[in-house]
Amino acid sequence: MKVKGFDNAKYIDLQSQKIRDRIAQFGDKLYLEFGGKLFDDYHAARVLPGFEPDAKVKMLLELKDEAEIVIVINADAIEKNKQRGDLGITYDLETLRLIDAFRQIGLYVGSVVITRYTGQPSAQNFEKRLTSLGITVYRHYPIADYPSNIPFIVSEEGFGKNDYIKTERKLVIVTAPGPGSGKMATCLSQLYHEHLRGVKAGYAKFETFPVWNLPLKHPVNIAYEAATADLNDLNMIDSFHLDAYGEMAVNYNRDIEIFPVLNSILETILGESPYKSPTDMGVNMAGFAIYDDIVVCNAAKQEIIRRYYSALVRARQGMGEQSDVQKIEFLMNQVKVSVKDRPVVEAALKKAEETDGPAAALELADGRIITGKTSSLLGASSALILNCLKALADIPDEINLISPTIIEPIQKLKTEILGNHNPRLHIDEVLEALSICAVTSDVAKKALDKARSLKDLEAHSTVILSRVDENVFKKLGVNITFEPKYQTKKLYHN
Repeated sequence: MKVKGFDNAKYIDLQSQKIRDRIAQFGDKLYLEFGGKLFDDYHAARVLPGFEPDAKVKMLLELKDEAEIVIVINADAIEKNKQRGDLGITYDLETLRLIDAFRQIGLYVGSVVITRYTGQPSAQNFEKRLTSLGITVYRHYPIADYPSNIPFIVSEEGFGKNDYIKTERKLVIVTAPGPGSGKMATCLSQLYHEHLRGVKAGYAKFETFPVWNLPLKHPVNIAYEAATADLNDLNMIDSFHLDAYGEMAVNYNRDIEIFPVLNSILETILGESPYKSPTDMGVNMAGFAIYDDIVVCNAAKQEIIRRYYSALVRARQGMGEQSDVQKIEFLMNQVKVSVKDRPVVEAALKKAEETDGPAAALELADGRIITGKTSSLLGASSALILNCLKALADIPDEINLISPTIIEPIQKLKTEILGNHNPRLHIDEVLEALSICAVTSDVAKKALDKARSLKDLEAHSTVILSRVDENVFKKLGVNITFEPKYQTKKLYHN
């Protein structure tokens, strides 16, 4: 059982009430810029044990009768086929996925806004596709000298040129498939248009991290810096908040740097700004739902180590910079952790040395560390999963859960019919074979029933895993890291 330190139910209650209060502050309508992941926020779940990955969605469901969703996508991101790194899909496809996901749970999606639109061919095609699917699309355009030339921005030639987004409800959630989509500019453009129409509308921002009412160097906030090392985000004391209220609050550099400009835009549109600091704009209540700081700190430290390995692998793959690795090394020093504080690392490396081949290790909830080695039948990760299921089900190690007579035909299918060069079974193939065996074998069924117990456990591989194995670990809920090393010397790896 995962030790918790965060009260998810309390968080949902506090957060939904905070948003209701902010709607009431403005009167007619609130445009809420929603940063981070609405669905599947596994980073928050890892650093705040007890936080459920869909907590933000549950919170919005408390407000669903008052809320509608506007999804913002940058036309340049469509043109460049920009992808979400965690899902491996482009921003335009992620937009469609988000619409489906929102609708499935009963949240109303009002429209999609294509920002920085200059007639890009891919953006035009995407607009046609959305329109054919019955989705209302609006265009927002680049504004010269944004965000510095405020008189021009807040004019008919600036925000005035953007399409006015027709909204129906009091709470408008402005979200996006990824960063850099133009959420804030979309909210401000709408404030301009609403003000012209006599609507009392306001703007607020929802970001889970950094947690404003935790110390600057709290591991949860340091973990956020590690997670955004490639974006060069830096946590800072909100000097505006300190000057206005004499109260310490944490924000990040981009919000603090843009605040004077944003405040001036709000003053120009509304007559006066409702905010004295970037922290004032936020509505995040996550810090008030932490009830065991030690548990949360330990979880955040482990996340920093995981982010370190992720940065190492991205640099090895040519998808990240060595400077990202160095930044996270610095953050690890700040919270006084090293890779030695991740027990599965040493266990996996030791097993690899003993067997002279790729190996993997996983730490069970009771502290036992299970390892897996590479064989002619199974990859190290597949062997690891089977060994873990045996351990969890108290099945002796010498018992075969899957007979070689089952594995060999699968290998033959892979190599002789499907043309794969590697005959070893991936994790998904092993689990499928185990599920077949479970029909006639009580032992196999007993092992398979323990698969859910792998959720939230830690694992490490001595080589970079295939996309297939990595995805299965994610689906099982295992927090897997790798050494920045490929199993083979090939140039192409899938």
